[in-house]
Amino acid sequence: MNTRKTGDRVSRVRLAEVFYSCTPNCCMNHVCSACGTTFEPETKPGGGFVNGVIPPDPLPDSTDPTAECANMQFEPAVYAMEDGGLVCGKCGANW
Repeated sequence: MNTRKTGDRVSRVRLAEVFYSCTPNCCMNHVCSACGTTFEPETKPGGGFVNGVIPPDPLPDSTDPTAECANMQFEPAVYAMEDGGLVCGKCGANW
């Protein structure tokens, strides 16, 4: 399954630039460049699992929006699926 960067999937302001401003071993703090709002996206267990996840190419850089996998603490390999859902590139959990 092909994926893409989460991008505006984690943004409350769909057209604004959103930056990941911390490190996975600390927090998931993001900042909106349009309004300065900070927020921490999160996933919750319960969606199921997907096999054959193909990470986006190129991979997100360290400032791209991301979310932590609910099943794998401090694992920011969460990508957007073609249907708009989210999937962990490591364990295949989806939401």
